[in-house]
Amino acid sequence: MKRKTRVIFGTKEKPRLSVYKSLKNIHAQIIDDTLAKTLVYISTLDPKIRKEIKSGGNVGAARIVGREIAKRAIEKKIKKVVFDRHGFLYHGRVKALADAARENGLEF
Repeated sequence: MKRKTRVIFGTKEKPRLSVYKSLKNIHAQIIDDTLAKTLVYISTLDPKIRKEIKSGGNVGAARIVGREIAKRAIEKKIKKVVFDRHGFLYHGRVKALADAARENGLEF
């Protein structure tokens, strides 16, 4: 797959927002690739989000994950990120997560 071979690299100033989705869940993490360290992580498996959602594999759950990743990033003074969709097409759950993160203060 050509879209999967692209390399996206996050720095300290602009870390990488990586999104992974499975059929039942969606995960988002902000990574500083220079240190190889995850700065912020959230998924539909998180107990706080589990209370709000019925299913982890839908657009509504992706919006909640996007909102929460943005809130946690801003708490850690992260405002600008590079978006890594992990080879997934930019529509549906991936787009919903990205839009929610932008609406809640992340810039990419």
